[in-house]
Amino acid sequence: MRWKRLTQRSITGLLIAGLASVGLLPVQAGAAEPTDLARGKSVTASGSHGGYPAANANDGQVNTYWESNGHPATLTVKLGADADLHSVVVKLNPDPVWATRTQEFQVLGRTQSGTGFTSLKARAGHVFNPATNANTVTVPVSGRAADVQLQFFSNTEAPGAQVAEIQVFGTPAPNPDLTVSALSWTPSAPSETDDITVQGTVRNGGTAPSPATTVNVILGGVVVGSAPVGPLAAGASAPLSVAVGKRPQGSYTVSALVDPTDTVVESDETNNSRTTASPLVVGQSPGPDLEVRSITSSPANPAVGAAVSFTVAVHNRGTGAVSAGTVTRLTVGSTTLNGTTPAIPAGTTVNVTLGGSWTATSGGATLTATADATDLVAETNENNNTFARSIVVGRGAAVPYTEYEAEDATYRGTLLVADAERTFGHTNFATESSGRKSVRLNSNGEYVEFTSINASNSVVVRNSIPDAPGGGGREATISLYADGQFVRKLDLSSKHSWLYGNTDDPEGLTNRPGGDARRLFDEAHALLDRTYPAGTKFRLQRDTGDDAAFYVIDLIDLEQVAPPSSQPAGCVSITTYGAVANDGIDDTAAIQRAVTANQNGEIDCVWIPAGQWRQEQKILTDDPLDRGQWNQVGIRDVTIRGAGMWHSQLYALTPPHEAGGINHPHEGNFGFDIDDNTQISDIAIFGSGTIRGGDGNHEGGVALNGRFGKGTKVSNVWIEHANVGVWAGRDYTNIPELWNPGDGIEFTGMRIRNTYADGINFANGTRNSTVYNSSFRNTGDDALAVWSSKYVKDQSVDIGHDNSFRNNTIQLPWRANGIAVYGGHGNKIENNIIADTMNYPAIMLATDHDPLPFSGQTLIANNALHRTGGAFWNEDQEFGAITLFPQNLPIPGVTIRDTDILDSTYDGIQFKTGGGLMPDVKIQNVRIDKSNNGSGILAMGGARGNATLTNVTITDSRDGHVLIEPGSQFTISGAPSSTRAKR
Repeated sequence: MRWKRLTQRSITGLLIAGLASVGLLPVQAGAAEPTDLARGKSVTASGSHGGYPAANANDGQVNTYWESNGHPATLTVKLGADADLHSVVVKLNPDPVWATRTQEFQVLGRTQSGTGFTSLKARAGHVFNPATNANTVTVPVSGRAADVQLQFFSNTEAPGAQVAEIQVFGTPAPNPDLTVSALSWTPSAPSETDDITVQGTVRNGGTAPSPATTVNVILGGVVVGSAPVGPLAAGASAPLSVAVGKRPQGSYTVSALVDPTDTVVESDETNNSRTTASPLVVGQSPGPDLEVRSITSSPANPAVGAAVSFTVAVHNRGTGAVSAGTVTRLTVGSTTLNGTTPAIPAGTTVNVTLGGSWTATSGGATLTATADATDLVAETNENNNTFARSIVVGRGAAVPYTEYEAEDATYRGTLLVADAERTFGHTNFATESSGRKSVRLNSNGEYVEFTSINASNSVVVRNSIPDAPGGGGREATISLYADGQFVRKLDLSSKHSWLYGNTDDPEGLTNRPGGDARRLFDEAHALLDRTYPAGTKFRLQRDTGDDAAFYVIDLIDLEQVAPPSSQPAGCVSITTYGAVANDGIDDTAAIQRAVTANQNGEIDCVWIPAGQWRQEQKILTDDPLDRGQWNQVGIRDVTIRGAGMWHSQLYALTPPHEAGGINHPHEGNFGFDIDDNTQISDIAIFGSGTIRGGDGNHEGGVALNGRFGKGTKVSNVWIEHANVGVWAGRDYTNIPELWNPGDGIEFTGMRIRNTYADGINFANGTRNSTVYNSSFRNTGDDALAVWSSKYVKDQSVDIGHDNSFRNNTIQLPWRANGIAVYGGHGNKIENNIIADTMNYPAIMLATDHDPLPFSGQTLIANNALHRTGGAFWNEDQEFGAITLFPQNLPIPGVTIRDTDILDSTYDGIQFKTGGGLMPDVKIQNVRIDKSNNGSGILAMGGARGNATLTNVTITDSRDGHVLIEPGSQFTISGAPSSTRAKR
């Protein structure tokens, strides 16, 4: 055996003896003793082989290692700040089974202000011998560097470079070190009517002066103010004082963060924040205070065109009574309804019936109710009178935000418009834009201005800014104005966008700039410090300091976000187990302890309060068989609740392929592994993925994965920057004794954005399950899918069946379909809106991916498809808006009805060549308008089967309304209105 992969069992007394034999070079008398500056620091590599990531080279264990995917290769340690270097130590496992080998490498360094690496030690061969040097090589170096890189050229015993541990010894160079201390506030015991000021001290505890920067004050996880910090000499301090205004009654964690954008290079970048031991408690002020608790509609689930009436529950949470006669108002779309409110004693709730009704429109709407709408009452808190919720009608999700397109706004910039074929993959911004249009801002003073039709206290911006020259993304700001007044700078990033390559294989794409690019857009979001009424003019403007080379603005979402929910009775906070909000330190261990306590019956529910909570490992169940990073045992009988997806947010900073020690490389280092009966609601899960699988099989992780079992329900969860949002199902061969396919699982109110693969995939025999009233944008594969795979216990029983995708809104899948079904029976696709697929259909039924066969019925009903379909696979395959692709297996029992197919890139409905039969397809009450580069209905030359048209209308198709290609064995009976078949 030339090279060996080892387990922990291989480590014996030789490891202890080998480590004891390792010494460092002598230290000159009087000099500061060098320390290992690489410990705990970030390690990256040019590429990795299999499950041997770069993080293994810096995890403190010689029984794990990094291996490159060939030569030459680089391994880089980011020390964080300049250091005067003494030596670099490279280790392999000292176990004798690791044969003697010679690795040829050189050592390079880059200073904190440098742009490139320079040589610290020339290229040379270094012998690793378990017997003579315990497989440890010490390379003396000198010079100053913040990043140290090993560049490998050969390894006599393996096809790639191998490093079990890298250590960099030296002494920190002079640098500033900014910290925050002595946080307090005035008044010390404020009420809701008091203006609050947070005070503290910023100190430079480093050995060099620090330049000017800023300090942010954070209450309850939200930045509420900032102040400038001037230059500080080494050892100097300066006071900070930030006015944070009035705050609602409640308890708030108080934090301050100096140098929030990391513009100052410091000797220690981990100690810039400070959180007070005790919270800021804001008391209730005497007087009345009205808030809306709920909105009830009648009927609760109206049909399109139905008259809907409303009742609003208004609560007086104050200490004083409110007289009768105030106005309770509800707005829905362009309709405004009013009601007269009776007297409300303190602590009491009344139901207000509103006059008039609203005519339900397809897709639903956002209901916004306001207590004391005419401001008759002087309240202790005037900012909590508004409550919003969705009502679902007809097609699509009833999302709580209103979406505004840049091309429909007022703008000073360049309008980008897609070409006729909506060409994808060649750095085409307009193709990847909603509505296939967006606005580019090139110069200071250019802007996009949106006039709101809804009250809002938050904004989401779908945008594109350039990548960094060497890849990896960059940050920039853009200025937000409201009615001409500056509001704040919004932080934008291209870290999670810009994939390069000409291949259609997603695993072949790379983060390294060069040639064509795709996945050009990402999103930024921000809670604002106040509610802006309908009619506000929001402007995104490029100003001084907004330094990206260009900005492409596609759309914004404006939403009235409710305040954080209160901790439910019976739930125990993750802070009880040691989690601390907003401090940037990994909270995984605390979250895992809380979940385990819930699973063991020690607590009833896990509460994730408002705040930012860092999570760098998957939450799961400890594996009794100790399968290490391959542990795939999920949680069960767990309830996890948060204060709202805008408020309780889990986030990861480490890309999954760099994390090390994760439960499974494919599934990532964030989110939850679920096996059975788990409820998760009202949180966000923000991953750190930057690629689907290219650059050494690096993957973006899965937010929610596992067997899922029975009783699992997930609602109001925001997922972003994952490889996959949700993957329900595991192969039977993966721990067969735990086989437990998803059955009756439910997803509602999901918000899935900017993934590298699927949004939600029902795989491995998932059945009787639903995705309802959820929204998806910019997924890198099918936004929704049923994959009735063969990797199940019993292929005659474990079939993907009776799953339903209802009332969802899907936008801009940048690869694959809006909705796909691969095999199974009884699956339904109903009441969805799908728009702007880049290269694949809105809806596809297919037998590729080797599924179990289709049988019984598959229903596609009451969907609206806008600008869908596209060309893929070297741009040789043109897909319709709805495509049936029977690759070798038949697709029987399909009904397509009550559907609008509008402005398709190619065909409206396409029966594709594939070898399998498509018998007895029913197409009923379908409207197909404007098939730009194809036919209304196309049967390809190799298609086999038949379809019946009933009440089908086709207009404005370039290649004919019904086209059956020569050689086709597909027949169509019944003609669309006012058209004839073309052959």
